[in-house]
Amino acid sequence: MFGGVAGRAVRRAAAYVLTLVVAAGLLVLAGPAAGSADAASVCAGRPTRTVGFATGELRLYRTRQYVCALAVTKKPGPRQAMSVSLQPRGGRAAVNSGSFTRQAGPVTVHALNRCVRASATVSGRGTSTGWILC
Repeated sequence: MFGGVAGRAVRRAAAYVLTLVVAAGLLVLAGPAAGSADAASVCAGRPTRTVGFATGELRLYRTRQYVCALAVTKKPGPRQAMSVSLQPRGGRAAVNSGSFTRQAGPVTVHALNRCVRASATVSGRGTSTGWILC
């Protein structure tokens, strides 16, 4: 159809226009909130339980086979000591502790047909559950 230098220029321009159209379509599909931290949780599954305490909250999520836990501070900002622990009955605890600005975790354990015990601390204050999600 188009040959020589003019043909290459037309094909190059068509490829550029196609790239812009595809990029605009992806932006429309993804929306402006795509990639934001508040859009979705870092844990897979559905929210099962939230336990609040003085300086934060312990959030638990569950799928069919796994349980995931987070410790989230009420006042994000400077680094503070946080930890989250999740233990399936008859198994070892998964722990994430350190100095964080927003959250400790996620920690995930295999808990198909098992109860779990969870605990969280933020700045020295915390909470723990008994055996739950049985």
